[in-house]
Amino acid sequence: MNRRLSLLLPLTLLFLFVLFSPACRAMAGQGALCLDSITSIDSVLVATASGKPLLKKNESLKQVPASTLKLLTGLVALEHLGEDFRFPTRFFKDAGYNLIIKGLGDPLLISEVWEEIAESLAERIVSVNDLILDDGYFSPNIVIPGRKRSTNPYDAPVGALCANFNTVFFDRDSRGRIVSAEPQTPIIPFSRKKIRSLNRKKGRYAFADNQTDAARYAGELLAYFLRTKGVPVRGRVRMGGTNPADTAVFTYRSRFTMETVVRKMLAFSNNFIANQLFIGLGARIYGPPATLEKGARVVSDYAGDKLNLRHIRVVEGSGISRKNSLSAMDMLEVLKKFAPYRNLLPQKGGLYFKTGTLRGVSARAGYIHRPGGEPYCFVVFLRRGGQEIDRILRCLGDTFGLPANGTR
Repeated sequence: MNRRLSLLLPLTLLFLFVLFSPACRAMAGQGALCLDSITSIDSVLVATASGKPLLKKNESLKQVPASTLKLLTGLVALEHLGEDFRFPTRFFKDAGYNLIIKGLGDPLLISEVWEEIAESLAERIVSVNDLILDDGYFSPNIVIPGRKRSTNPYDAPVGALCANFNTVFFDRDSRGRIVSAEPQTPIIPFSRKKIRSLNRKKGRYAFADNQTDAARYAGELLAYFLRTKGVPVRGRVRMGGTNPADTAVFTYRSRFTMETVVRKMLAFSNNFIANQLFIGLGARIYGPPATLEKGARVVSDYAGDKLNLRHIRVVEGSGISRKNSLSAMDMLEVLKKFAPYRNLLPQKGGLYFKTGTLRGVSARAGYIHRPGGEPYCFVVFLRRGGQEIDRILRCLGDTFGLPANGTR
């Protein structure tokens, strides 16, 4: 009997170890509770860092990823261009003493940057006749699927030459006059006219209807800053192009690396940045002008070649379109590849994740950082709105190794 017990004891200990491991506890116990509200049209998946599923339901069902798609867009941009890539914007002068700006899709040409550019130009030029805007790097009239022609910031148009995410943030003074809501951004005549047409009291709005308006705003803003630096702009701000005979004056290289661009895109779920990257990638890989179709080709090629995802559908880069389609298993492959960049994601407790919300769609995808262990990947796609997804996240965090209250 003692000999039999001695043989059974190691097997019993092994069984107990496996039974009470975090993964098996999840599957057998609390993990099942995380699935109690998951319907036949929802999806949940938790997997190890290597991709072994620990908890799953409807993991192969194609879903609308909403803004979790930005993980794929950011991944492709980082992998193609590199973490240290900086967008250039080029400046030329012609024989008529006009200054030409060649936009190349930089998504972070904010007011502070345009003032910095004006300072650099003031060291190189003494005056300007016309300020000519070349936005030909992007194809004209790009229409993002899912984007509406609203004044919501997430509906701002893309363009090769832009300023302040193609939005304006304004307030009203005590007499009801339009004033800037941010000290670094002046209210110039061009933006004041646009604001009046919005018929809004105050706030941040997309005020450009198209790429030409977006480029015009950037040019008018630069003209303002040039004048403050002592460089008169004697003519007008107008659209145009560069010619081989033009003389290069200055190339601005963004103060923001690609790593920072992706971090900001994920932190603020910025649709404008996402689609600037998505469309701009098309021009960098397949040549200008940038088009939506070229961007989709770059992302789809990467997904197929690097992630073996040949049955997903990606029509734009922000997740605003309901035509985008992938499964929780597909997103798991994205998360596995994105893992070296996971610190770029917003975090809450021990969760690093991207949210996604459309009407009737709630999505979360990211990582559960377990103390002393490899992170787990998780994906939740719900075909409904509301706060149910937050309860599911708390359950997953509690189940798969976060400290108590780690997700709260």
